[in-house]
Amino acid sequence: MQIKETVQQSIQSLLRNRLRSGLTMLGIAWGLVTVVLLISYGAALGQTVLMGFLGIGNNVIMGWGGQTSMQAGGERSGKRIHLTAEDADAVREQMPLIRAFSVENDTSYSFKWNAKAVNIQVKAVELPYDGMRRLVVEEGRYFAPDDFTEHRKVAIFGPHAAQKLFNGYPPVGQTVQVNGQTFTVIGVLRNKIQDSSNNGPDNENVFLPFFTLRDLENVRDPSSLVYQPLSPELHKKATSAVRAILASRHHFNPADDKAFSTWDTIEDSGEIMQFSTALEVLLGIIGAMTLGVGGVGVMNIMLVSVTERTREIGLQKALGARRRDILAQFLLESLTLTFLAGMLGMLAAIAIAHIIPPMPLYSDMYKTANSEGDIILRPNLMIALISFGILAIVGLVSGLLPAWRASRLDPVAALRHE
Repeated sequence: MQIKETVQQSIQSLLRNRLRSGLTMLGIAWGLVTVVLLISYGAALGQTVLMGFLGIGNNVIMGWGGQTSMQAGGERSGKRIHLTAEDADAVREQMPLIRAFSVENDTSYSFKWNAKAVNIQVKAVELPYDGMRRLVVEEGRYFAPDDFTEHRKVAIFGPHAAQKLFNGYPPVGQTVQVNGQTFTVIGVLRNKIQDSSNNGPDNENVFLPFFTLRDLENVRDPSSLVYQPLSPELHKKATSAVRAILASRHHFNPADDKAFSTWDTIEDSGEIMQFSTALEVLLGIIGAMTLGVGGVGVMNIMLVSVTERTREIGLQKALGARRRDILAQFLLESLTLTFLAGMLGMLAAIAIAHIIPPMPLYSDMYKTANSEGDIILRPNLMIALISFGILAIVGLVSGLLPAWRASRLDPVAALRHE
């Protein structure tokens, strides 16, 4: 029997029993709406949480000097490792696996503007830092090479730090006093969502050129190294290579991860993505169980259909139809009913997803505009494919028993059925 003819017969059968078919399709459609919305919620929540975490930067790794935990070079464990400016130069020159590199020093100063003085966290950094750490200047400009070579006393404020000191007054071009020295504000960063940080969110910090810090405190050595591997897949190799360079300079075991401690945001983001996938699977299973209830309705209507068409099945077999033909016919009818209801359910899910307003997550905390950082349900092609995959399984399982029963009917007994 041709597929087109079977589908037409299926639709005609549905039209003959409109109320029964409509109620059955309603169960399937509602089940698919549940699947789509639950998977969409899981995906949106995972993406939003990942976005908040990645506010720290684009595939960045941060490293600090620590304390050795292994014996090496005749020295006992417990030796303190202090990073130096020469260490930074060696990593910068010898590391082909790094795309971008910057030293960093964290401290805090009292910033005075007019009669107001506020204590603010400070990060002293180098030029490539902005691209690695997702620092976007909204007003003014970022550091230029001349700011470093000429040791200019310039500062870039995070938006919350600027609000704290200037209280809404335009900061760019203003001069502030830091440790008795005058600094010019050259930029203010765009407000960003960041729920992971080292020594405070960037919105709350002030950024200075690293070499300017030497003029303030006579500090020449960095407190940490920040680097970005050539690709996320190379993050472990890059860290091992950096640790090997430092191990040769400070005489510790290259395998000693306590001597040079790191925060690998690439590895952490992978764990967040695994959590997101697990959440989507869990919600998908819950939705599939709801869809399964609709599948029971499909199975019921197909069993009734087999009973009503027993003589028709007997006639088909008497005319030469094989068991597999009958099996395929009723299985296809079940799938037709399921997918017609599924299409209606998908349209309803898309409509409902656009009606549901954004669910607050980060917007209240970071005062973002246009619902940035909120959970927004927007089904995409992948979610649709996953949902229809679940729908196909439900349709097959629901139609298999009625189709098998129809194919096993004895033609003689079927023709005598009243």
